[in-house]
Amino acid sequence: MNGFSTPGNRPRMFKVISPIEKKDGSTFWMRVGTGYPNKDQSINLYLDAMPFNHKLQLREVDDEDLAPRGRKRDETPAPAGAADLPF
Repeated sequence: MNGFSTPGNRPRMFKVISPIEKKDGSTFWMRVGTGYPNKDQSINLYLDAMPFNHKLQLREVDDEDLAPRGRKRDETPAPAGAADLPF
């Protein structure tokens, strides 16, 4: 294996996440970007957001992260009678 792909022949990819403390004291891990490995074993990070706490963690993307998570909003059926609404 060359370090650029997984055993399933999928290119390696990382999720960039940040811990966000909730009001109840628990932690929510917010995804803030993606990382891709280079030939020299460094990783390029592409951030969509920068958390206020400046804490970042890399985790390799697994098959569960790539699995569909159910219906998208656009695929949700409209409620009964919604066609009669003027907006």
